[in-house]
Formats: sequence, structure tokens, C-alpha cells
Amino acid sequence: MRYKHFKRADVDVSELAVGTWAIGGDNYGPVDREASIRAIRTMIDNGVNLVDTAPCYGNGYSEKVVGEALAGGYRDKVLISSKVGLVTSANGYDRDSSFKNIMREVESSLYNLKTDHIDFYFVHWPDASTPFAETMSALELLRKQGKIRFIGVSNFTQEMIEECEQYGTIDVQQPPFSMVDRTFVNLMSWGASRGIDSMTYGSMGAGILSGRYRTAPDFPEGDTRLTFYDYFREPKFAKVQKLLTVMDVIAEAHGKPVGQVALNWSTQKNYVGCALVGVRSDAHALENCAAYEWSLTDDEVATLDATLDELGL
Repeated sequence: MRYKHFKRADVDVSELAVGTWAIGGDNYGPVDREASIRAIRTMIDNGVNLVDTAPCYGNGYSEKVVGEALAGGYRDKVLISSKVGLVTSANGYDRDSSFKNIMREVESSLYNLKTDHIDFYFVHWPDASTPFAETMSALELLRKQGKIRFIGVSNFTQEMIEECEQYGTIDVQQPPFSMVDRTFVNLMSWGASRGIDSMTYGSMGAGILSGRYRTAPDFPEGDTRLTFYDYFREPKFAKVQKLLTVMDVIAEAHGKPVGQVALNWSTQKNYVGCALVGVRSDAHALENCAAYEWSLTDDEVATLDATLDELGL
């Protein structure tokens, strides 16, 4: 496993991290609880030291699975990342980063995770109804109390982060980033220059960068891979298929799976701290971890970058 030093947090984090949105079982395909627990532990056994979750992933289910997975000494081997401010409701999700809600949610997350502190605590999405001053006061109080160690924001703009920093310290951020979503490269580069490291989500493009989907999949209506992402819809799906043909050549040259090309491409960027990747089986976990036993050459990275530019991805 390879590691990067997170500057403001002053901790070393594995370049690969466990993402647990999918195992929440919320419109992301079938989930096996025991298989999820085994997969998380396999990742940790192979050097991964960060597990990311959130209370809204399955309305607490994901956090509870993580809590079970980290029993028996595994909690001491990892950093936990969780979130606040996206509350499950009858309408789907409501944003609430108020002082009162943060204090309520953190206790629930600590209980679900079976821990006395959360290492990285993120505001999941900006809440237009709550001043950043109020949100940051709650987070800084939790830091002072020892219930969280580091403060993060997810899906925030540079301007929002700068405003938050008038009232406290932002240690990390969590934007989407992958070969099929480079929207926030400038934001990540800006953050890196200030010591605000990035944990990227959607790192495998909802699975499309694994090479598994060569024809349009028949996902159920409402599946997150169709509603939250656009990779499986045209015109992007056809562009991704062209990208995969280039990735196939590089993967074959190394004798490695296509998905490992995607993981190396992402984490070899100097503005990426670590890549959050979902995992549901031991085999999947081992394949992901093995990506960090080798690296892309500079020429291969340049070829992939040029292909992405040409395809407009």
C-alpha cells in the first residue's frame, strides 16, 4: 500500500480508502452484510487505514456495518471518516447543518460506529439555510470535546471553504473525482496548495471504470448509478467505452485489471490525497489493494490525459 501525508491533519493516509455508500443498500444494487464486513477487514489487512461512511447511507445502516467491521481490534488500525447534515426524510434528503442537528447526529454516528471519536467529520453538502458561522462553531466545539479530530467539507466550492475558514479550520475536503469526472481539479489543486487535502469519491465512476460494463446495463429504476451519475447515459457512455479501449492496452501491458489503471491514474495526481472506493467482496478488495503494487509510467499518464481531453471527459 502507498500512503500520503495529509498536511493540516498531520496524519498518513493510505492512497486507497474504503467507501461505503454502496453497502448502505440504498438503491445501489444488492448488498450482503457479512460479505461487506469481510471485505472491509480485507482492505484493512492489506494496508488501507481509512474507512469512509455517512449516516444517510442506508439511514444509518452503513455506519452500523462499519462499526461491526471495526470490532475486534480493527478500530485501532484505521481512521474513520463520517459526515453530517444530510438527513433522510420523506422527500429523500434534507440538508441541515444547524448547531442542534450536528450535536444530534454526531451522537448517533458515534453510537452506530461503536467508537468514542470520529477522525474526519465532514459537512456532507452545503446547507443554504444555516450560516457557516453556526456550522463551524458546532464542529469546532466537537473538536474541542474530542468527539472529532479533523473538520472536512464535501461538495463545497472554494468560496464556501474560504467563508468557513473565517470561523474555524478546514482540514480536508471531499469532492468527486475520477477519469470520467474532472470537474473539480482546480478546487483540489487550490486546496492542496493550502494544505487542505482531498479524499475523492466516485473514484471508479460508479464502477464503469472497472471495465465491467461494455454494454449499457439494465439497472433498476431509481438506481443511484443512473440518478446521481451520468456515466451510464449517452453521450457519455459511448465516450467512456472509447476510453476503456485505451485503458485496455495499458492494463494488458502490465498484466493488470483495467480498474487498477483507473485507481493509479487518480492517486498519482499530486492533488489527490486518497481515493474512496466501494467494496463488497474479498476478491474485489484484494484486486483494489493490488493496484498499489505498481504504478503507471509518466508516458502512460500523459496518454490517458490526452485521451480524456480528446474525448471531452
